[in-house]
Amino acid sequence: MTSHASQPSAGAPAPVVYAVDLCKTFGRQGPAVAALDHVSVAFAAGRFTSIMGPSGSGKSTLLHCLAGLERPTSGSVVVAGTDLARMSDGQLTTLRRDRVGFVFQSFNLIPTLTAEENITLSERIGGPRIDRQWMTHLVQVLGMGDRLRHRPSELSGGQQQRVAIARALAHRPAVVFADEPTGNLDSHTGGEVLHFLRLAAEQFGQTIVMVTHDPAAAACSHRVVFLRDGQVEGELPDPSTEDILARLAPRGSAA
Repeated sequence: MTSHASQPSAGAPAPVVYAVDLCKTFGRQGPAVAALDHVSVAFAAGRFTSIMGPSGSGKSTLLHCLAGLERPTSGSVVVAGTDLARMSDGQLTTLRRDRVGFVFQSFNLIPTLTAEENITLSERIGGPRIDRQWMTHLVQVLGMGDRLRHRPSELSGGQQQRVAIARALAHRPAVVFADEPTGNLDSHTGGEVLHFLRLAAEQFGQTIVMVTHDPAAAACSHRVVFLRDGQVEGELPDPSTEDILARLAPRGSAA
């Protein structure tokens, strides 16, 4: 069964990231489990999209396939005009380093490096040189200018996540993937992080795709895509928390 999401159409601006007829099956012994079942979805430049669904709906698997962290069983993923299926593992590693940014729930900062060294990590591991003027702007917008010489253990959770966001944006990636980025933060700090992600989309033209189970977090995005049983169940543009809760209510919560 084909998902409700439309494929890129002629005449429309090319999406930065899109998947067509994406399938991912787990289990070689015994019954196979279809984590993704013919999913087609697209993400445009300058848009912040949330992906929601119940546990086991396939939202994390979709994120991993879109980011080139997992290979789908069939179907295609295109990032910045490049078909991931045609890339070797080494080429995928380079693409993730140079064209993709990641923000995780657990921050994933290197404890022995300062905030500044963490932000410039992609350059330090062989990626393209980071524009220092752009980095200075990011740091100023995030309010981290006086914390650049601090190590992660000397920073609060919110400050660590700001460093992680600056790292994700520093090399001007085609797309930033965020996996429950506010899961370890209090509501106030989490709200600040979500505000900046939306700001990055609207002011910097950044494409952001976020997996979340939190309706209030998803309401900060421009669009919510709903998954259920490995398929796209629908989407909401410009959602409010109430819109999302109403959409989830008939068949259970997005736990």
